[in-house]
Amino acid sequence: MTGGSPKKSVTAEMVASGDRAALARAITLMESRRPDHREAARALLQELMPRTGKAVRIGITGVPGVGKSTTIDTLGSMLTEKGHKVAVLAVDPSSTRTGGAILGDKTRMARLAADPNAFIRPSPSSGTLGGVAAKTRETMLLCEAAGFDVILVETVGVGQSETAVADLTDFFLVLMLPGAGDELQGIKKGILELADLIAVNKADDAGAKAKAAAAEYKAALHILAPASATWTPPVLTVSGLTGQGLDELWTKVLDHRKRLEATGEIAAKRRAQDTKWMWTLVHERLHERLTHDPHLRRRVPEIERAIADGALSPNAAASEIVKLLGI
Repeated sequence: MTGGSPKKSVTAEMVASGDRAALARAITLMESRRPDHREAARALLQELMPRTGKAVRIGITGVPGVGKSTTIDTLGSMLTEKGHKVAVLAVDPSSTRTGGAILGDKTRMARLAADPNAFIRPSPSSGTLGGVAAKTRETMLLCEAAGFDVILVETVGVGQSETAVADLTDFFLVLMLPGAGDELQGIKKGILELADLIAVNKADDAGAKAKAAAAEYKAALHILAPASATWTPPVLTVSGLTGQGLDELWTKVLDHRKRLEATGEIAAKRRAQDTKWMWTLVHERLHERLTHDPHLRRRVPEIERAIADGALSPNAAASEIVKLLGI
């Protein structure tokens, strides 16, 4: 249930106790557009903030068909067996077109969906500017407050979703297919620059091709400056289906965390992310005023028509809108 009304009130104590139904209601409260729900959600999150920040936050991306869901299902199950509590969130900027129907993940991640130590939740944009990052981040913090110590954030869309997820997480995992040649040509340099680790998936079916692809990706990474002097992104071959290489992948995640915590880079990165989150919310609330305030809703179409008729320049029109917002 996304965007609906929580059927019962939810308290910080209920969420912090690990009550899954309370967590689901709290997330629904965060996603609601009703002003009273928004105020209640802000108060709830503020109360829970001291319980957040301890989880390992991992962003996961990859081209369609690379096996993200299978890998997350296997990796998440491996982590719950080790005693972790795992939350899986999905970011999909394209949900404005599809109406928010993002996850078939509860069917695509069958083991995790049935695991009492795992929680799977989509995060729709709800058609709001910046809504994807804002709602996913709030959901992530609620999951941390509820005791989940590993958060896996999957990009379902393409393009802006990679940057959105990198701005939410500590570690960015890029899954690639074997047979690097064509894929390497199509990879955006920006995605490689975001990567903290590249994993060539499906190594169980294409061992030799996977190793060859890994060698090509390593070569590609050598020509890019690493984001951190402390960490050089490794390239591994894995199988999301069989679990091959996932233990090593998890070891690399923990090694990355240990190194960047020692230098203070994780804390600095999270502070920078908090600032970006603030501006995302400011933009969202200004956009809400433009779309919900009755006076503004009447005036904005008139301004748009004036631009279309050539009576007003875009610059002058922007100034008019800023005046209407009282800024």
